[in-house]
Amino acid sequence: KSYDNNIQVIIISAQEKIGTAVELLKLGAYDYIIKDEETKDRLLNTINNARQNISLIKEIDHLKQEISEKYEFDKSIVGNSAPLKKVFSLLEKAVKTNITVSVTGETGTGKELVAKAIHYNSKRKKKPFVAVNIAAIPSELMESELFGHEKGAFTGANTRRVGKFEEAEGGTLFLDEIGEMDLNLQAKLLRVLQERELTRIGGNDIIKLDIRLIVATHRDLAEEVKEGNFREDLYYRLLGLPVHLPPLRDRGKDIVILAKFFLEKFSKDNDLKPLKLAPETQEKLMNYPYPGNVRELRSVIELSAVMANDDLVQPEDINFNSISKEANFLFEEMTLRDYTFKILRHYLNKYDDNVLQVAKKLDIGKSTIYRYLKEMEEETT
Repeated sequence: KSYDNNIQVIIISAQEKIGTAVELLKLGAYDYIIKDEETKDRLLNTINNARQNISLIKEIDHLKQEISEKYEFDKSIVGNSAPLKKVFSLLEKAVKTNITVSVTGETGTGKELVAKAIHYNSKRKKKPFVAVNIAAIPSELMESELFGHEKGAFTGANTRRVGKFEEAEGGTLFLDEIGEMDLNLQAKLLRVLQERELTRIGGNDIIKLDIRLIVATHRDLAEEVKEGNFREDLYYRLLGLPVHLPPLRDRGKDIVILAKFFLEKFSKDNDLKPLKLAPETQEKLMNYPYPGNVRELRSVIELSAVMANDDLVQPEDINFNSISKEANFLFEEMTLRDYTFKILRHYLNKYDDNVLQVAKKLDIGKSTIYRYLKEMEEETT
């Protein structure tokens, strides 16, 4: 085993001492067979199982290698704009240490993709990558989901459950939408991160942790701290290395680069003939604001591949179906005054008519907002 750990060692002996067998298995023996009239059959069965085990190990190693190659920075995160190059620079720093990474950006910018790229380019790449979407799990179940529970810890806990922290042992735990976490659970999370240990719900055993933590949110956590929705001490614990993903609308020609990438991949995956983007199509793609970011662009391009009638994707094959009315307002021909009204109404709706907060966001005075509101009211009456 010291020469090659992949060699499967089978021990055959007349000794029936349990202690001897256990000790040999601890040292790395694959199996311990006692000599008797059934030795031949047991040996054949053990050899067949060992072969399957070797095959599985090789397959797992191959898949791990494929995944690592898939998440190389230049293959998984497509583009060469200045904002994206800044992200690449930060990611290269992130993989060199175990520092906590906080990824921010609008919905659809690829926060989980970045987390996977960090993990599969780090020293922990052969260990698990475990992702948890905080917003997708009810708050009353979140503690058990993260930290696990013992059998009988609460009604319905019929078996022991290992939490996500334990699942990620030696690897990376990715907590997406961390800004949605309940305040009470934030305190428990802080303690686990500080002590690097946890106790399952209903248990007494202390479980030591060795994980790399990456968190992500589309919220402004600093603002959430000010509003009392997020613990300040946890905020500083999670901040680590901040990586902000730019919205697609700020990435210039990356839009076309990504569009071509998605078009080629979709065509290949679905056995379609190679497709190209007409120049007018590229222009149309560049002029759209993408409220859904990269995720939205991918959906638009995949639909265009289905709709195309020849080897060129034409402008009419591109359909933007954003649910956000504000997303399309730049395509409308309006006066600057009308644009201003639309922007103001959007922010007032977003912040529940909180004039003070909107004034801060738009960097204008409250009196200016009241004046516009009065003018808007007069125009509608």
